[in-house]
Amino acid sequence: MNLPETFVRQTQDLLKDDYKFFEKSLFEKIPTSIRVNPFKSTNQIFREQVAWCDSGFYLPSRPIFTLDPLFHAGCYYVQEASSMFLEQIINNIIDHPVVCLDLCAAPGGKSTHLSSILPKNSLLVSNEVIRSRAHILAENLTKWGNPSTIVTNNNPTEIGQINHLFDIILADVPCSGEGM
Repeated sequence: MNLPETFVRQTQDLLKDDYKFFEKSLFEKIPTSIRVNPFKSTNQIFREQVAWCDSGFYLPSRPIFTLDPLFHAGCYYVQEASSMFLEQIINNIIDHPVVCLDLCAAPGGKSTHLSSILPKNSLLVSNEVIRSRAHILAENLTKWGNPSTIVTNNNPTEIGQINHLFDIILADVPCSGEGM
């Protein structure tokens, strides 16, 4: 893979001595990680835990998830480990029930994670502006199984007209939904 010269120069200036580690990482195999649903039991033992997520694990190889009934039952969610860092943020700022908005929620990785880690009696509103993606979001949250979630399909400007409802707002803009 040849990286654009401008990108290399700018990144070297930014990272200095750490650039060589960054460049090496671009050519390494990307590990597959999942987050286990605490509301459901899988009876599986995973060996390597994601350090910053209690329910996150690395898999030794990438299975065909669409053939796994546990995946379809919402027993786990396939998610890039870096996205699981959300748990550290929530654990450090939230200590009581809240009303939380995930503004750009589809396909549902961060929303399923939020629904697992927000304090009991919290409410999660997961919004997706694109209707077709909102259906995928609703399906993933339904499979996850936490009844304290609501899926909406609104323009963020409409939601912005609501004052003093949300204690915390998550906006992953733009989120590719592809674990990148």
